Amino acid sequence: MRAKQTEIAVLGALSIEPMTGYALREQIREVLGHFWSESFGQIYPTLSDLERRGDVVRRGSGGSGTFAVTRSGRARLRQLLRQPIQVVPPRNGLLLRLFFGRQLGPDACRELVLEARAEAERRLIRYGGIRREIEADQEHVEDRTYWLLTVSAGEHTARAAIAWADQALAALDGIGASRGASRKGDDR
Repeated sequence: MRAKQTEIAVLGALSIEPMTGYALREQIREVLGHFWSESFGQIYPTLSDLERRGDVVRRGSGGSGTFAVTRSGRARLRQLLRQPIQVVPPRNGLLLRLFFGRQLGPDACRELVLEARAEAERRLIRYGGIRREIEADQEHVEDRTYWLLTVSAGEHTARAAIAWADQALAALDGIGASRGASRKGDDR
C-alpha cells in the first residue's frame, strides 16, 4: 500500500510539470511536505518502476534527465486517486506524553503544550504565506482551487491546535491550582 501512495506523490507532482529526479524530490519535500511525507528512498525506485511500466518517460540522460508523465501515467494517477484513502494509525508524541502526564507533572506538560501551541502558530503563518503565493501564481490557475483546499485544511488544523492548546493549558492550570490548594490543606 505504501508503494501506491508513493506513486500518487510522484505521478501527481509530474502531472503538474516535468522535472528531474532531484527536482521531484525537492518538490515533494517542499510542497507536499506540508501535508504528506515521502521517504526519499522510495522516490527513485518508484520512478524506475514507473518508467519501466511506461507511466513516465525520461528525456535526456543520466542524473540530469527530466521525467514526464505519459498518458498511461495520467490514467494510473486517476486510478490511484480514486482508490479509498488508507487510514494510518496516528502517532503523536505530544499526546503520548500527555496521556502519561501524571508522571511528568503539570508544569512539564504545560511546557509541552506551550511548544505545541507555538509550533501551530508558526504553521499558521507559513500557511498564510503559501496561500498568498498560490493566489498570486498565474501559471497554475487551474490547480489553484485544489491547492487552496489543502492550505485551508492546514490553516484549520493549526487553528484547532491553538484552540486545543489554550483549553489544555487552562486544564493544566486547574491541576496546578488544585494541587496547591490540597497542599495547603495538608499543612493544617
